[in-house]
Formats: sequence, structure tokens, C-alpha cells
Amino acid sequence: MKSKLPNIGTSIFAVMSGMAKEYNAINLSQGFPDFNCPDKLIEYVHRFMKEGNNQYAPMPGIPVLRNAISQKMEKLYGRFYNPETEITVTAGGTQALFTAISAFIHKGDEVILFEPAYDSYLPSILLNGGIPLPIKLNEKDFSIDWNEVRSVVSSRTKMIILNTPHNPSGTVLNNKDIDELTKIVNESDLLLLSDEVYEHIIFDGEEHLSFAKYEELASRSLIVFSFGKTYHTTGWKMGYVLAPKNLTTEFRKVHQFNVFCVNTPIQLAYAEMMKDEEHYFSLPEFYRKKRDLFNGFMKDSKFSFTPSKGTYFQLLDYSKISELNDMEFAKWLTKEIGVAVIPLSPFYSNGTNAKYIRICFAKSEDVLKASAEKLKAL
Repeated sequence: MKSKLPNIGTSIFAVMSGMAKEYNAINLSQGFPDFNCPDKLIEYVHRFMKEGNNQYAPMPGIPVLRNAISQKMEKLYGRFYNPETEITVTAGGTQALFTAISAFIHKGDEVILFEPAYDSYLPSILLNGGIPLPIKLNEKDFSIDWNEVRSVVSSRTKMIILNTPHNPSGTVLNNKDIDELTKIVNESDLLLLSDEVYEHIIFDGEEHLSFAKYEELASRSLIVFSFGKTYHTTGWKMGYVLAPKNLTTEFRKVHQFNVFCVNTPIQLAYAEMMKDEEHYFSLPEFYRKKRDLFNGFMKDSKFSFTPSKGTYFQLLDYSKISELNDMEFAKWLTKEIGVAVIPLSPFYSNGTNAKYIRICFAKSEDVLKASAEKLKAL
């Protein structure tokens, strides 16, 4: 049997979480909170289940949820998305990304992605016969070299995938990035796939520059969001995609055949939760405190770092501690020190020599303190 992904192994997140369990290590690797979602969200789900809302939802999503999403987008980003024709509820962000790529990438189409990149982008491109064009971000500040992007774009380039706030680096796109991207888009026939699942987790006065804010970008963008990141419910696997009607039509053609629809009572529960805007408005401060708590513990360590500007991830540079490559160092930390982290090399198609590890600070204060004490001892 010939593999369709011969060079792709098990996700690094599953590998490191498995090692954390095997060696009884503190798990700062996989990106999930170790605290529960709001009690009232669980109560809403239970209520809607008890009321009998347990059958198939409409393929694009429950209307009341799509209406809530539309209202939120118009209020936050100033753009109206038609709930009937431009909003689709999905089984998480990863399914949304895969479906978007499957709907538009044909054999031989080139797709630009920026590395380090979330690990679903590359295999999704390959499975659809696309040709990935990885561009490395600057490994000091993880900025984009837009001149390099221009040099790569050709008539064969179909899509650019971007992610802000960025996993794993914790950086965010700025106004200059938006200006440069807009120039490139206006000179080509590109589609954009914008991964904005951490839209509400952004710090230090930074603004989330959603592609929905800009007509030139929004008109050719599929934008992906996640309820799991916003409501501490990563295990419920639910997100949504916003796109103009013509793009949404093609997206739904694929969506209906890989999941058709997603969990009915949970959709209804999220619609209720979205009435409370203070929840997502409070997320920046909620996670900033966790970031600063962990970084405060680590400030006198041998690790060096620039505080994350978004997401609930922090990169740590271990170059003053070890000559091991990042994969070996991450495994050593798990086995010998008792802290599981994520190496950066799996976020690259051809690896990296940079000495970074990624930790998740969506954890309780006790867990962050205990793990920092172990890491500070190095």
C-alpha cells in the first residue's frame, strides 16, 4: 500500500502528551486549558439536551448561532456576514482548515505558508495534490519578509495561509503586514485562508487585525475561528468559517460530505453564551495574568524569551542551556526534568536548527509555578 503522506508521522502534540503521561511529567505541551469551562455553558448544553435538541443540525449550522456570529463580527470588525450564505459552523478549526483547502486547491496549485506553521496546514495541502511553498519567518522576531513572498508568488499560486495571533510564536500581524499583503493581493488572483482561532487572546494593547476588517482581504478570504479557544472547550471541537457567498458555496460543497453538520445542543449553548460579551472581552486580561505569572517565575532562569503578544503559548530559547536539538531537548525535559513541552522543528517542513521550545500557559497557577521551578533549576 502506498501512503498518501509518506513523510508524515504522529502529531507532535499526541507524542509529547503521551510522553507526559508515561513519565508523569507536568504537561505544558498540548494546547489545552487544565481548568474547566464556565458552569453556565455546561448548564446550557444540559438544558438543550433535556429539551430534545439531539438530532441533526442544519448543514451550515443552527440559525440562532449563525445570527449571533454575524452580530459579533459586525460589532467587533465592522463587517456584516450574511448568516444564511456566508457563515458555516464547523467541527473545530482544523476541520475548517482542511475543508477550505480541499474546496479550492487542485493538483499542482501552489500554496504559500509561513513556518513555523500549525501542523495541519502542510498535510492538508499535500492530500489535495497542492504544492506547498513554505517561507520561513525571521527566527529572531518571527516577522514576515514580504519581499520574499513577492518573489515566490506566480500564476500557479492559488492561496496564502496566514495565522494571527500566531501559533507557535505568539506574534501578531501589524498594520504594515496588512498593507504589504493587500498590495500583493491586489496584484494577483490569490485566495487567503486566515487562521484566527486565537482572536480574543491578545496582549499589551495589541489589536487583532482580522481580515474581516479590510475589504480587499475579506473579499477573497476564508477566515477560521474557534469556540474551543474562546470558551476553554477544546474537546468539544467546534468553530466556524466566514467567507463571501461565492467562496462559502464551494466550502459547503465539501463540508457537507466530510462532517455534514456539528453537535446540535452545543451550538445552541454557544449561542446563549455569546449573549455575554464580557466573557471574550475578559480573555486578554485573564491570559495575560497567566503569561506574566509564568514569565515572572522564569525571568531569572537561563532561558531567554520575548513575552508572547497573543495565544496562550510562550516560546523559550534554551541555547544557553543545551546543545541538544529541540526534539532531543524536549524529550530530555520530559523524561529527566518532568516537564513536557513542544519542540519547534515539527512546525517546519524541513526542521530548524533554532533552539526553541513552546510551552502552554493555559494552566492553573500551581501548575505554572511547579513547572517553572523545575525549569529554573537548569
